[in-house]
Formats: sequence, structure tokens, C-alpha cells
Amino acid sequence: MTTEAPAAASPSPPSPPPPSSPARALLPLVLPALVTGVVCSLLFLALDWVAERLQDVLWERLPDALDIGRYSSLWMIVVLTATGVLVGLVVWKAPGHAGPDPATMGLGGEEPLPMYVLPGLAVASALMLAGGPSLGPENPIIAINVGLAFWAGKKLLPHTPAALWVGLASSATIGALFGTPIAAALLVSEQFAGKPMPMKGSLWDNLFGPLLAAGAGAMTTALISSPTFDLGLPSFGNPGWRDLLAAIVVACAAAVLGMLAVYAFPYVHSAFRTLRHPMLMLPLGGLVLGLLGALGGHLTLFKGLHEVGELAADPDGWSAGEFATMTVVKLAALVIAATCGFRGGRIFPAVFVGAAFGLCAHALVPGVDPAVGISAGVLGVLLAVTRQGWVALFTAAVLVASPAIIALMCIASLPAWLLVTGRPQMQLSEDGTAIR
Repeated sequence: MTTEAPAAASPSPPSPPPPSSPARALLPLVLPALVTGVVCSLLFLALDWVAERLQDVLWERLPDALDIGRYSSLWMIVVLTATGVLVGLVVWKAPGHAGPDPATMGLGGEEPLPMYVLPGLAVASALMLAGGPSLGPENPIIAINVGLAFWAGKKLLPHTPAALWVGLASSATIGALFGTPIAAALLVSEQFAGKPMPMKGSLWDNLFGPLLAAGAGAMTTALISSPTFDLGLPSFGNPGWRDLLAAIVVACAAAVLGMLAVYAFPYVHSAFRTLRHPMLMLPLGGLVLGLLGALGGHLTLFKGLHEVGELAADPDGWSAGEFATMTVVKLAALVIAATCGFRGGRIFPAVFVGAAFGLCAHALVPGVDPAVGISAGVLGVLLAVTRQGWVALFTAAVLVASPAIIALMCIASLPAWLLVTGRPQMQLSEDGTAIR
């Protein structure tokens, strides 16, 4: 007796692509996105303006009035320690303690902060930006804008989902920070990976509102302050095999250097937490940052974007040892500032670390083009510190206005990514352990 083999199961038909959202579902996003973009940019510019005016007082007018060198070692130690005291007072006494521990936060905006927290966070951020700690404005201003947008959105349009205001404000602020909506589009696309998208439809349907908000934020910033990330380096022509090799080696070495800071991050954070009080942690952190500033020079202070421009303006103006010192000091300052309690982001100081590292490679091996060294160094450090590939690639490419750099950085990012993926991140969970 014979039995017939069961018929093979027919393959299931491929699932159809998600339907595009009709225009009538996207048009209501236009006005909220435009308003959010403009307001978020204005708030960022206001915070930046206040910080710059205070920075002029602390680092120019006051030392000149006292007949003290603006960036003398003594003045750097005094100002940074005093900044730690002032920020410590805000964190201690302000409602909400100026937000959660910054070492436990990513880029910001994941959860809207209550309104009563935002004034203290804004004051702490302005004091930090003016006083010289090695952190940028991105995390606090995103958190502030997201909190305000969420509050206003729920008041004016109570039936709209909270995720809408979080996405619009985050994208708008990133567009304002970078002066272009491209960074926001790349970041939002990366956040969608592996997660259900908030809106039924294609990726571009989901990017419509955030991209519009980012565009409005970027245009507002451009019209008022004309920001630029281009370092004005000599034009970079067609890349050769030597440039490709240099990009890969520098990016990988920079990623390894960044990972050393990532592995040290929870231990330094734990050491500061043993002090248990912001009026101990932040003044001590400010003192250490002042000592580091005295060692590395005034270019290792502040968020680092203006200082990167000074380095790039004269790539041969420092020796390899001086570039190496600035690289190590800035990276150490980034770790100290981010773990002792200063409110700020890690992207902009990481850009300085990568640029100084790339110029150190150029000083050691003159065949490494400064544009390649800077872009590859920034790429590797940002991959390690942020673990966001699109942001790292975009920032590395936008520093050098050359299409040829983009191809080199795309290739160099692959081996550098292998060195950092799956490893601890420069962000801690509530119990102080590194997030993977």
C-alpha cells in the first residue's frame, strides 16, 4: 500500500506595502509643525544668546576689569569651580532639581519633563554653557522644547497624541541646532528602526511632520544667526587609495579611543555619586575641569564647535603632541562634565575630540589629508559616544564641504561600527550600569 506525500504548502503571498496616508491625514500636521519649528528655534537661540552674553562677562569683561589673563590657569580653575557651585545650587534648590541625572539620558526628549522642571534646567544649562564645561546645548534644549511643546499641545489640542508633540519638538530642535533638517530626518529614521511607526503609511508619511518642523526650525536659525558647520578647509579632490586607508585607520582608532571613555563612564559616575549631594559633586567636578583646562589650554573648554574652527583654520599650527594633549584632555573633560551632574549634551564636545585626534594623525603622518583626518576622527568618536550611525556620518561629512568625503566616510564607518556595536553605551540606567 502506498501513501501519497503531503502536498508542499504553498508559500504565503508577500505582504503588501503599507498604504500611503492620504493627504487629508497629513495636512493637519502642517500648521503645528511650522509653529513648533519656529518656536523651538527661537527658544534655542534665546538660550544660546543668554549663554554667550554671560560667557563674555565671565571670560572677557570680568578678567579684564580685574587685570587677570582671560584664560590664565588660575582664572580657568576659579571660573569652572564657581560654575560648579552655581549649577550645584540650581540642581539642589530648583523645583525638579533641573531634570534627571544627565548621565542616564540619551539625546533628550524621550519623555516630556513636567513644566516646573524646565526653568531650573534652562538656568543650569545657560550657566554650564557660559562657564566652560565640555558639554553642548543639545540635550537640555531638546528636553526643554519637548516639555513646552507637550504642555502647549495638550492645552490647545487635547485630543492629539503625546508622541506627535515629542516628535515635532525633537525634530525641530535638531534642525535648529544643526541648521539643516537633514540631521533630524536621519535621526528620526534611525529611531523608527525595529519599532512600529506611529502613523499608518510609508516612512515618508511618518517623516512628513518631523521633517516640516525641522525645516522650519533650521530656516529660522539660518535667517537669524546664519550657522555653519563647514570648517573652511582646502577643497578635497578625488580620493585615492591612500585616503581610503587613512580614513579607515583613523576612524577605527578614534572609535577605540571613544570606547575607552565609554568604559570609564560608569566608574567615574559612581565615584561622583559617592559624594551624594550636588553641592559636593558639581563644585568638585568644576575644579577638576578647571585643572584639565589649565593642562589642555582654553581650546579644550566650552562645547567645542567654535574651538574646532580655530583648530581647522591652522591644521599645522600645533604639534602632534599638542593635538594629542587636547584630544585626551577634552575627552576626559567630557566624561567628568557628563558624570558629575552638569546639564548638557555630548555630541559637540565629541566633535572637538574627533577633530583634534584627526589633526594629530595629520601631524604624525603628513600624508593624511586634514579633511580626511578630521572627518574620520569625528566619525569614529561619535560612533562610540552616541552609537547613532546617521548622526555620526552626517556630522563627519558636513564639516568638510566635499562630496568625495561622503563616500570615504561611508566605507570607514563600517569597520568602525564593528568595533562599537553591541558594546556598552555612554548612557547609564537608573542603577548606574551602562546601557547596551
